[in-house]
Amino acid sequence: MNIESPLLASPLLGEVLRPEMTILIGIVLLIVVPNLGNATIRIPMTKFRIPVFLGGRRFTATSDPLIPGVISMFVLLLSMAASLMTFVDGHELVNVCISASGAIQQGCTGSDYILRSDPYSRLFTTIFFFALLLGTAAMINRMPAFVDAKAPHPDDTGATRIHAIRRLLNNRRQGDFHLLILFVALGMSIVALSTHLFLLFIGLELASLAIYVLVAFMKEDETSGEAATKYFLTGSVASAITLYGMSLLYVWSGSASNYATASLSLVGPNGLAATWQAMDSIDPLAAIGFGMVLVGFGFKISAVPFHFAAPDAYSGTSAPMALILATASKAMGFAALIRILIVMAMPEYGAEATWLILVGILSVVTMTWGNLAALSTENPKRMLAYSSVAHAGYLLAALAALGSGMAGAATSRLLVTAVVFHLLVLSFFKSGAFLVLTLTEMKGDDTNKMESLYGLGRRDPIMAAAMFVFMLALAGVPPLSGFLSKFLVIDGIVTASTASGSLSAGGAIEWLSSVHWVFWLAVAMAVNSALSLFYYLRIGQVMFFETPRSIRPLPEAPMIRIAVILCLFLTVLAGLGPFSQTLVDMATMAAQELLRV
Repeated sequence: MNIESPLLASPLLGEVLRPEMTILIGIVLLIVVPNLGNATIRIPMTKFRIPVFLGGRRFTATSDPLIPGVISMFVLLLSMAASLMTFVDGHELVNVCISASGAIQQGCTGSDYILRSDPYSRLFTTIFFFALLLGTAAMINRMPAFVDAKAPHPDDTGATRIHAIRRLLNNRRQGDFHLLILFVALGMSIVALSTHLFLLFIGLELASLAIYVLVAFMKEDETSGEAATKYFLTGSVASAITLYGMSLLYVWSGSASNYATASLSLVGPNGLAATWQAMDSIDPLAAIGFGMVLVGFGFKISAVPFHFAAPDAYSGTSAPMALILATASKAMGFAALIRILIVMAMPEYGAEATWLILVGILSVVTMTWGNLAALSTENPKRMLAYSSVAHAGYLLAALAALGSGMAGAATSRLLVTAVVFHLLVLSFFKSGAFLVLTLTEMKGDDTNKMESLYGLGRRDPIMAAAMFVFMLALAGVPPLSGFLSKFLVIDGIVTASTASGSLSAGGAIEWLSSVHWVFWLAVAMAVNSALSLFYYLRIGQVMFFETPRSIRPLPEAPMIRIAVILCLFLTVLAGLGPFSQTLVDMATMAAQELLRV
């Protein structure tokens, strides 16, 4: 079926972009609802006043400051469900594109399109919305709204006065926080859908600007402002480098056709992919532009040496925001990076990619640096930040194997499946770990010190057990989902690197000499995974064998506890049984659509 129709008049628009339309409706509601107040205006030359609803005392009409949180969670849940509909058997709109001319095309048989809704983009939007949903749920307990909040009495002093002011402050910023969360969701969704670099950049910046504010959102925490400043400055430089790299690619694509068909689209007869493949030798302008774009995305995925703002941001912001940085933001960077590397600059079978050596070196340095840094820190948030750096290295190893020129169609599909599946299950156990830290943070414990987890097994055995499972999953211990995702990555790398050699055909030395050097990336990944066990098991050791610094139980926080249990079940079930196969099948569908472009 092939339908073309004008963009705004198309009945397909609402169905194709249903998640994004839902988010836009949520944004409008979050702008309007909190401001439904008791404002009135006087009719000129009369004494009569009529209500205008917008303005005056906030929440007068809605009565409940909890409403923004309910709206954002409901919107994210609906958007995630709409994204998952792509994977339902018999769903008609599996692969739909929006062209630059403003037409919607089902089947994407044309070549001139800037947005593509397919299993690849929709699996990533599912990851984004899921992580943001968990972060939002955590903040509902971390930054609670109070219907009965009142200004402090003039006679109130000390803790009583501070508590009253904090309740009012929490109510005041409910709408702002949840509005920013939906802007992050919209920006990330644009990144996942984009096949045009400038549109991708717009989505990236929309999400990033909102994230910078969210990192500093808990203004009463002394470290949040410093963390946000560092993250903003580093991110701004990375964005500038990315934009300059895109401008160089635009100039380069035009110079190949006397500037008649300059383009930043990845696809199409005049797209960057076609121009790249037509090069007889690497153009320096193209190489510099491409490298600068990779630098920008290196910041988003926290690859070494572009990672230095990540540990400060994770440790300085609130735990729910660190959750979003470690899962949704990282997945956004990889969603764009994978599309650029594979769609634009993937070589033919048998030819090595120009970026192979660069990505391979970054992979080893990133995973090794991340694990060594995590070993040396006593800060749980920083440890998880460096853990995210190491995991970025693992995924870069898979991308390097893709560019080796030895990965056939089946192996390429396996490698992309492994990367996408790892990002999907990472959102389960990494989110769960930060949710447990949120509980300790709410009780006033300093989550920047390992002492906050001392004796957690006595204070809250269920949460401690869940945290230990999340650590084992991050380490890749079977039968958890972290093991399966790492196994798929290593299997793909080994399969690609040994395509021309067989151990049975000769001795081990001869076999090793015949394999591609990316094989050693799999070895480095296995060694680093073993190394990571030391700091992950340290978390278990302090939770169950150290004396707690406080005997206070963790807060009730029902939203967070439900989210932790959900992440725990997903972490276990995604590693074995039919559910894991379902998730792998979804990742395989995503890989097939990406490689088909």
